[in-house]
Amino acid sequence: MRKKSLYVTAFATIAGLVVVAIVVMVQQDEVRAGLLRPEDQRVLALGKTLYAANCASCHGVKLEGQVEDWRSPGPDGLMPAPPHDETGHTWHHTDQILFEITKYGIVAAANLKNYTSAMPVYEGVLTDAEIIAVLSYIKSTWPDEIRRGHDEMNTRYALEPK
Repeated sequence: MRKKSLYVTAFATIAGLVVVAIVVMVQQDEVRAGLLRPEDQRVLALGKTLYAANCASCHGVKLEGQVEDWRSPGPDGLMPAPPHDETGHTWHHTDQILFEITKYGIVAAANLKNYTSAMPVYEGVLTDAEIIAVLSYIKSTWPDEIRRGHDEMNTRYALEPK
């Protein structure tokens, strides 16, 4: 009887440890789970191509933005396309927010009323994977310090209660 009890206890302990290990691995993956993949060369190659075809005409071939004074409205009253390099503010937003802005547009993503944007909506134009590829390419161009800060912001966001 003691031997059987010992086996049951050992099995329960091992099973419990396995469950804990799985939960920890899943949580770590979720915490790391910014959407973007700036280290994946296949994703970056696709993103660079899609950026050139869909974004560079406004945001610049080198991600430099439409005009130097991108913080002020243009003659048409609309905000110009900002730079996506380290001089812009793209990296101030989480992966999720960047994805939503790209897919649904800034007006819908930020729930802005009475605001007009020149930024097109890419829902139905690019797939979710293609949007992630473009944003991953953009992130891959940022200096390491900015990328680390952006990763930390994504981690904090992932840990926030939803």
